[in-house]
Amino acid sequence: MNISIILAHPTEGSFNHAIAQAAAERLEANGHTATIHDLYREKFDPMLETGEIASGSGLPDDIARRCREIAAADGIIIVHPNWWGQPPAILKGWTDRVLRTGVAYEFKVVDGQGVLNGLLKARAAIVFNTSNTDDAVERDDFGDTLDMIWKKCVFGFCGLTNVHRRNFSVVIASTEQQRKAWLDEVAKTVDTYFPAGK
Repeated sequence: MNISIILAHPTEGSFNHAIAQAAAERLEANGHTATIHDLYREKFDPMLETGEIASGSGLPDDIARRCREIAAADGIIIVHPNWWGQPPAILKGWTDRVLRTGVAYEFKVVDGQGVLNGLLKARAAIVFNTSNTDDAVERDDFGDTLDMIWKKCVFGFCGLTNVHRRNFSVVIASTEQQRKAWLDEVAKTVDTYFPAGK
C-alpha cells in the first residue's frame, strides 16, 4: 500500500519529526511504501488563491501532483502539534489546497439538495498530535477541537470514517523513556491500521 505522511512542524529534530520517522519505518517494515511530506522543509505555500477555488481550475504543478498522490493514497498519516486547538497554518493551507473538491469530495444535486460525496479511497487515516496541555484539560476545558476537526470536519467530510487520533502530552515534561514508549505506540498503531501483508 502507498501511505502519505503529512508532517507539519517547523523544527528539525522535533518529536513530531520522530513520530513521522517512526511511522514511516514501521510502514516500510510492514511492506508498504511511505512518503513523508515535511511541509515546512518543502516550503509548502498554504495560500489558496482565488483561481484555484473552482472545481476543475488549472492548478500549479506542485498542487496537482499532491492532489493526485492523496487521491491515490491507500492510507494517510497526519503529524502536527496542537497550536491554539488547531493545526499549524501551513497544514490548514494544505487541507485547503489539496483536499479540494473533485479530489477529496464533491457535491451532487439530489432532489434539489446538495448531497456530499466523499472521494478519498484511503482505507484509514491516523492523526498523531503533540501538546503541552494535559489531555483532561484539552477535553474538558477546550472540547478537544482537533478530534472534531480531523474525524468529522476533514476526513469524515471526505468519506473516510476509519480514523484514529492520538495526542501525546505533556511533551515539555516528558522524559526520554516516555518519548520512547510513545514512539513504540506509534509503531503499534501503524501495525493495527496498516499491518504487514495487507
